[in-house]
Amino acid sequence: VATLLNKVKSARVATDADLAKTKQCMACHTMEKRLVGPSFQEIASKYQGKTASALVSSITKGSKGKWGPVPMPANTAVSESEAAQLATWILKQSRP
Repeated sequence: VATLLNKVKSARVATDADLAKTKQCMACHTMEKRLVGPSFQEIASKYQGKTASALVSSITKGSKGKWGPVPMPANTAVSESEAAQLATWILKQSRP
């Protein structure tokens, strides 16, 4: 049973990472290093203890001034449910 659960969790992580790639999140973000925007690990650290809803608006509507002078544009290709899925996944990307 534990093996099956691990496979399901691994599949979900792959699905979430694939969604981030498909929705062009990786054009500005990486897992560990700042690119145009902060890394997913930096975001997870900043929002530690908060719910995914804290990030959903930034993903769908964009944000300005949270991470410096470069604004994050709205990602209109991401639905609310996809944004919630991505936000939940991002919050799990804490630094080792």
